[in-house]
Amino acid sequence: MYLTTDRRQLLVTGLLLSSSGWVGAAAAPSLSVPGISLALAQARAKAISDIRYDLALDVSGADRATGTITTSFQRRANSGDLVMDFRGPLIADLRVNGQPLAAQVQNGHLTLPRRLLRTGRNTVSARFETPIAAAGTPIIRFRDDADGKTYLYTLLVPSDANLLFPCFDQPDLKARFRWHLTAPADWTAIANGALERKEAAGPATRWHFAETQPISTYLAAFAAGPWTHWTSAPANEQPITLYARASRRAEVDAEAQIATNRAAVHWLADWFGVPFPFAKLDLLLAPAFPFGGMEHVGAVFYNEDRFVFREPPTLPQRLSRDQTIYHEICHQWFGDLVTMRWFDDLWLKEGFSTFMAARLQAELQPDSDAWTTFFLSVKTAAYRADQTSGTSSLWQSLDNLDAAKSNYGPIVYFKAPGIIKQLAFLVGEDGFRRGLHLFLERHAYANATWQDLLGAIGEASGVSLDAFGRQYVLRAGMPRIDTQLQLEGDRIATLRLTQRPVRTLPGDRGGTWPMKVRVRLGYHDRDDVILDAGFTGATAEVTGAAGLPAPDYVWANDGDHGYGLFLPDARTTEWIAGHVGTVTDTLLRAMLWAALWDVVREAALPPARYLTILLDALPAERDEQLSRTILSRGAAALDIYLPEAKAAPLRPRWEAALITRMDDPALGYGLRKDAMDRLIATARTPAGVERLRALLAGRATLMDQPVRQPTRWAIVRRLIAIGAPGADALFAEEQRRDRSSEAMKDAYVTRAATPTAAMKSDYFRRYFDDPSLNEAWVSESLGAFNTVDQAALTLPFLRPALERLEWIRQNRRIFFLPGWIDAFIGGQVSGEALATVDAFLSAQKTLPIDVRRKILLARDELERTVRIREEAAK
Repeated sequence: MYLTTDRRQLLVTGLLLSSSGWVGAAAAPSLSVPGISLALAQARAKAISDIRYDLALDVSGADRATGTITTSFQRRANSGDLVMDFRGPLIADLRVNGQPLAAQVQNGHLTLPRRLLRTGRNTVSARFETPIAAAGTPIIRFRDDADGKTYLYTLLVPSDANLLFPCFDQPDLKARFRWHLTAPADWTAIANGALERKEAAGPATRWHFAETQPISTYLAAFAAGPWTHWTSAPANEQPITLYARASRRAEVDAEAQIATNRAAVHWLADWFGVPFPFAKLDLLLAPAFPFGGMEHVGAVFYNEDRFVFREPPTLPQRLSRDQTIYHEICHQWFGDLVTMRWFDDLWLKEGFSTFMAARLQAELQPDSDAWTTFFLSVKTAAYRADQTSGTSSLWQSLDNLDAAKSNYGPIVYFKAPGIIKQLAFLVGEDGFRRGLHLFLERHAYANATWQDLLGAIGEASGVSLDAFGRQYVLRAGMPRIDTQLQLEGDRIATLRLTQRPVRTLPGDRGGTWPMKVRVRLGYHDRDDVILDAGFTGATAEVTGAAGLPAPDYVWANDGDHGYGLFLPDARTTEWIAGHVGTVTDTLLRAMLWAALWDVVREAALPPARYLTILLDALPAERDEQLSRTILSRGAAALDIYLPEAKAAPLRPRWEAALITRMDDPALGYGLRKDAMDRLIATARTPAGVERLRALLAGRATLMDQPVRQPTRWAIVRRLIAIGAPGADALFAEEQRRDRSSEAMKDAYVTRAATPTAAMKSDYFRRYFDDPSLNEAWVSESLGAFNTVDQAALTLPFLRPALERLEWIRQNRRIFFLPGWIDAFIGGQVSGEALATVDAFLSAQKTLPIDVRRKILLARDELERTVRIREEAAK
């Protein structure tokens, strides 16, 4: 189950093999299966190089674009037939080196026979068509409900370039792109290359763009529509232009967004020692964008909804937007300049971009507590996933690019940056930085593997990384780190750390994780002592601890450099419970709060006690990010981990504490807004519900200001979800009141919370049967559909939701599948729901392993919830 292919065996037994060629022998490519198989990719990579695409596309049509393409490439002698990829509705007028060829497409492929090919330079041309729609197509169409205008943009990652145009669609066949776009005369077009010229073409305008540097096909992109724009062009610097919908111009803080992108470019170019690698940088706020951002060369697309604030943003919202910018700009080096050879190494680009985003934020925004953010948003999410039976190794075997989208997930996005932080600490800052510079210079405008990366860092630092690669890159799962403190009287006799796997996984090869950590001995009456410790086996002795006074507590991962489940001993747990709010260092306080929550999740601390500890400490908590996190966990303890009979007596104090925090004039906007958001998400008592009604009616305010959208819709959604009297009338009133461009989407998401079987059935049907429904709308509605308050109502939809997973895998974007699974399983809390999931898994013997793993991620969380609730009910 866990990467038992021959290729993985080769990697395990010969860790740092030369990566100048593919590992393993290439089998003969077959056209009998859809997608781009590993065998096909290997064969093509040996046969061709120096690829150029010249693309002319007319996007004036309503539901279909027409185009022509000329592809040229170098072909090696005796390379045989050549396979191109195309899944569009039409290809015609196919010519190979000027000779006509009948276009016979089989499983998304067409064969160029060797008799028409030459050794050296070859040219292939064709006419083609590709679909345009709101979802499920390479060109996404968005209609602005505010002004009726239409916008188009592409999204091809990981392997949908061949749905847009005929190509060699694999990441290691980089190509130079030249776009020519014909669009309505009042539209603006952008693409990967710089604009060379534009000209009238009858009632339309034709835009011609310069040729790019070599880039992978999944990074090709364009957008077209009546965009508004802002350009920043300081003297002697690269211009940056930001594009957005015309109807949202007044809401966009363009100057701040452009400045953040520019600062990221400057810092990364200096830190990597490699100049910005591409000819231009445009930015697009894409409406209904299904990702947070996408790093297209020359045209970075950002999620409009997350980048345009409709009400004053909190600190976590501002930091999150900046982190997304830093992540996508880092991709210009890690992902675009140097690209993974195959999507089995997806973690290379995603993990490094997330880690470097935190590194960059810590430098550019020193007051941001970037490493606290990293711990709260990255490390804790990694630990949650890596503890389950659905985890996987960072390097994930991939036989076909059709399945590449399933390699995206918490292991790639969260575990990878977590272990990269340990890697940097292990080898030292200087060796790490010089290794990255070496890696980027060696593989510029080309491709690389994880062996190349660790090889460069190991070479620069002088540290052997063989064991690191085996245990962190190729091995699934994570260590549990326990602290063993022995005292003699009031002094330390011995202090050691031990590690073991959190979970025994099928096929696990065993071994120990190499790790360097810092251990904090905390005292109330003297300065804390911090000592280094390192794992080279299952035990790490904390030298220097013997003879020191007995500490109040021991924290084995000071500074968050280690990767693992660091569980506190009983002495430390009790100290945290009584004193966590007094810890002044924000990162340390965040980690101790997380340790206490881990004890809850191990069913060793009752959720009700955790909630009491939280409410006792809450008035003194002034950090916005940490306040947001502990309140989120408090809500989970109340609504998920506690049966309602045990939760009900705690609700009045919980809601009263939130209302008090909302009204506290000594607190800043972010802390008060977060308390309001948490009240909206959990209100159930008469006092809480009345406060929500008062906020809607204007009888109550936040900091003397009436609530705005999207908070108003969130209140209506909560009232609908709990069946509050008059909720339907409030919904109708909000529809009349809201005239913004987001009104229809917000109304659609809100109605999904309606607590009736008929409404749930209608939504579930439309999720699959309504082609006009935007995928982003569906994604946003899943939480409202599956609100935990309605678990009994939505339980009948759980099995049907699981039965549609393979269809979703084939027809929806990368993050839709895990979002769907998390919503439908995560909205349940009962043993009956767990039995439903287990019965499905048992019956589906041929379920693709990547889908099974994603189910197991959510299934194990549900199992944990059931176990904690059973303990709490005693």
